[in-house]
Amino acid sequence: MKSLIILTAAVLCTSISGMAQTLKKVSYVDGSQKLSGLVTKNAGKKLPGVLILPAWKGIDKEAEDAALALEKQGYICFIADIYGEGNTPADNAAAAKLSGSYKKDYKAYQKRIELALGELKKAGANEQKLAVIGYCFGGAGALETARANFPVQGVVSIHGSLAKDADRPNGPLRPKILVENPADDQSVTPEVMSNLVKEMNEGNADWQVITYAHSKHTFTDPASADYNEIMAKRAWSHTLLFLKEILQ
Repeated sequence: MKSLIILTAAVLCTSISGMAQTLKKVSYVDGSQKLSGLVTKNAGKKLPGVLILPAWKGIDKEAEDAALALEKQGYICFIADIYGEGNTPADNAAAAKLSGSYKKDYKAYQKRIELALGELKKAGANEQKLAVIGYCFGGAGALETARANFPVQGVVSIHGSLAKDADRPNGPLRPKILVENPADDQSVTPEVMSNLVKEMNEGNADWQVITYAHSKHTFTDPASADYNEIMAKRAWSHTLLFLKEILQ
């Protein structure tokens, strides 16, 4: 019995260790602020790269699972740390406040995205084949990537925050844009969607919006009460199709 317990413990430790090594921690900085992202284990290979921008509470399981799934599709993935070490929100209220500050100071958000893109390139990603996907707050970041016209082929906003301050002028949008929007997301009003479509048209963007029926805000996250398995699978298929078109 004792030998069995020891063997079981050894197998468990090995399993946990293997899981921990699946994504590698990458330390980088924005001035004096330490940042800590994650990269897939295929770093160093000359492959297309995908930057993942996490939701409003920072790097989470949905972002990690997406990175691992995309790695299997032949992409190097880097998960960005937008807030920095020591700034992970403790609850929804803190997350709303912190993410809101970056939406307001969009240039600071764009800078953190640009730094993360730099880390993706350092990980060996083909600089001519880069894309950004983001969830929730990260979906807003995907759109900010396009607004900044960073050198990526396309962006995917997944149940993202789609509103932009009215005093910001519309400009050219060179990256291709895919917006995956849940039909019952109360934060995306008809006015918000209309303004986004107007912005994308005025920016002469190559864009598409896919709306998922009977879906609330975090419909792609299995840990959320809003999870809609059928629509989440469809959204993921649409993401893969888009990435294959622009990166492969």
